[in-house]
Amino acid sequence: MTVVVAYAPTPEGEAALDAGLAEAGRRGEDLFVLNAPAGTSLADRTYASPQQLEAVRERLAAGPVRAQVAQRMGEGDAADVVVDALHELSASAVVVGHRRRTPVGKLIMGSVAQRIILDAPCPVVTVKPLER
Repeated sequence: MTVVVAYAPTPEGEAALDAGLAEAGRRGEDLFVLNAPAGTSLADRTYASPQQLEAVRERLAAGPVRAQVAQRMGEGDAADVVVDALHELSASAVVVGHRRRTPVGKLIMGSVAQRIILDAPCPVVTVKPLER
């Protein structure tokens, strides 16, 4: 089985990566880190550059679990891409970062994390970055 992390190079994404690594270790499972930017723009805040993805790979290479890092860009809505990957991998859990939003912000902007929570075929672990 595999634990999937919905990763973005943001504080929320880094918190999800930390929690996903810990979860995979607890379960004795592999880790699949997926960057699925919400669109095709390289300026999107959820887009991880090749250098950022390589830094994640290097960090995970020293860790206690087998890990794979992938980016699926331009394949549709980010939440749908993550949920599709959960099905493909028969994931045992998914870890997503979540940021605080106002109710109006959720209504206007939607929430990828919220859609993953509602549509995931497996348990979902949501994390917030530590307040600084």
